[in-house]
This record gives sequence, structure tokens and C-alpha cells, in this order.
Amino acid sequence: MCKVHNSIGCLTTVKTHLKRHNINDFNSINEVIYFQKNFSALRQQIISNHQQLIENEKNTLDVEISQLDKIIKTDKTHFEKSFRSEIEDLTQKLNSLSTPRGRSFLKRLINFIKQSSLKKKLQSLELNLNNKVSYAVSSLVDQHQYKTNRRQYITSHFMDAVNESCLTETNKLENKQRIIDEVKNTIYGALGEHKVVKELENLSDDNILINDFALSFHPAIYNRQEKDYIKSIQIDHLLITPSGIFLIETKNWSEKSLASLDLRSPVQQIKRTNFALFKILTGDISSHRVILKQHHWGDRKIPVKNLIVLTNSKPNEEFQHVKVLTVNELLGYVKYFKPMFTNEETQAIASYLLNLNDQKHLTQRG
Repeated sequence: MCKVHNSIGCLTTVKTHLKRHNINDFNSINEVIYFQKNFSALRQQIISNHQQLIENEKNTLDVEISQLDKIIKTDKTHFEKSFRSEIEDLTQKLNSLSTPRGRSFLKRLINFIKQSSLKKKLQSLELNLNNKVSYAVSSLVDQHQYKTNRRQYITSHFMDAVNESCLTETNKLENKQRIIDEVKNTIYGALGEHKVVKELENLSDDNILINDFALSFHPAIYNRQEKDYIKSIQIDHLLITPSGIFLIETKNWSEKSLASLDLRSPVQQIKRTNFALFKILTGDISSHRVILKQHHWGDRKIPVKNLIVLTNSKPNEEFQHVKVLTVNELLGYVKYFKPMFTNEETQAIASYLLNLNDQKHLTQRG
């Protein structure tokens, strides 16, 4: 099985984007795509769940309101009885305080004060009996009113109640969808890259695959043919085999995308990468930084082939120095070339390139 290094570039980009927005509930790119395709169904499921919740709430309110009716009625009877009993007690006490003659003035005064106090209490109780009973059950009445209002609102505005209930969940779902849509193209790019990696894994273990190979250069490399400076390169897959190096750029494009003039040509992109890598390898082979068995004719060459792999359809046209393949054609093409390096040399080339990739930033030697 082919030895694989590094995560897929698009997948890393997607994971970083989602993590930055605190979305951590996806374990694979397929789960993200499933979410996208089933967003409407997931949203409707939330609404359906809350419709049931609101229906259950209404049924619960019916029961609770009925129970409160009974409790309020029982408590009113209890408190009214209690207050009337208090009135009777006060009346008896007042009657027992009738002022007999022959007592001293002071005792009659005290007795009068007591009578006045009892009369005030008695009068207050009798006049405010209904208010006192109402106050005693006021918290229950408030609950009853709140629940009654809520039941009436649910009955008259059922879907409004549902939408209010599920608002937090639907907002969270829609926000997740919005964040995923921001990297929609990258997600489908990751899916295409994943297909290519799974295909290349079928190669034997004397092949080494480096995903998301990237380098930057200081100073920039001058590309005489294109008359520009190459400051950095990035390639989806770098495959090191006994027959040489394959630069593989994956595109999960539709036929419409293939025809679009707005998308950057992957042919130009991969040619620039090839040129930069050729310059690095040529110099480092000559200076023996890449260890290959010597040949008496001179320094050996590491072939670098350019591949664009399309996961859907591919154009009919052929391109200079770049081979365009479908995923199904990839392994057959790679295996077509005869080996020219030993396993040790293949590993040495891979180790050199892995070390460059780990450095990321390469200072060019004069």
C-alpha cells in the first residue's frame, strides 16, 4: 500500500474554517456534504419536533389549568372558612370584654382600648373578607391566568408559537449552513482529492504520496519562459515512485466549470510548479543534496510528470507537457512507466521533498 504523508489540502482548509467558527460535529467531508444536501430536511425535522413540543405543551396546559381551577376553588373555601373562624373568635373576645360597673377608671379605660382594637380588627376582616381571600390565592390565580393566556396564544397562533420555540435551533442550523457555504467549492475540492488519494493508496509501498505539498522561495525563482517570478508553489499531490515524480492537481469540476473562462487554468499552475521543482532538484542533485547512484556519463535526471486528474468529465483537448486524466485512468498511467530508481533512491527523493515541505520556506542559494 502506498505510503501517504500529510492531510489533503482542501480538507485541512475546510476543517480549519469550521473549527474557527466552533463547528466540531463533523467527522468527515462526507458528513459535511450530507448536511448540505439534507439541510432542508434537517430544518423541517426541527420544526416538526417543535410542533410536537408545542402540541404537548398545549395538552399539558389543559391539564394544569384544570388542576389549578380545583386548587383555587379549594383554597378559596379554606381561606374563607379560616377568616370567618377568625371573625367568630374576635366576636367572642369582644363580647367577653363588656364593661361591668364598679371597676376602677383605669381598668375601664384599658377595657375600652381593648374593645376598640378588637372592633377595628373585626370590622377590617368583615369589610375585606373577599379581598383577603383573593390575595391569599393571588399567586395561584396569576399562574392560572398566565397558563390560560399561553393556551389561548397557542390555539390562535400555533405556527407562531412553533417558530418562536424552534428559533434558536433553526438559527444555529442556518448559521452552520452559511459557514459551510463559504467553503462550498473547497468542500467539493476535498471530495475530489479524497478520491484521488484512495486510488493512489492502491499502489505498492515503494511509492510515496505527499499531499498538499507547498513551498515559498526567497528570493523568488525567475521563470524565463513565462517572464515572471515564482514566489511560491502548491500542489494537491506529489507522488514519488521508482519511475519518477508525478505532480498531480485534482479538480472536482463539472462540465460547466470546465468551460468557464473565469477559472484559473490548472495547466499553467502545474507548469509553474514543475519549473520551480525542476530548478530545485537540478541544483540539489548536482550538489549531492539528493543522493542518487552515480553514473559515469554524468548526473542523473529525476523525471517530473504533470498530471491533472478530473473526477467527473475531462476535456477532449491534449495539452503540451501536461496529461489530463480521469480518476479511473490514473493508476494505469502511473504504472505504465518503467522503474529507474531503487527503493532506497525513491525513499531518498521522498525524504528530501518531505524535508523541504516541512521547511515550507526555502532560501535560494546563489
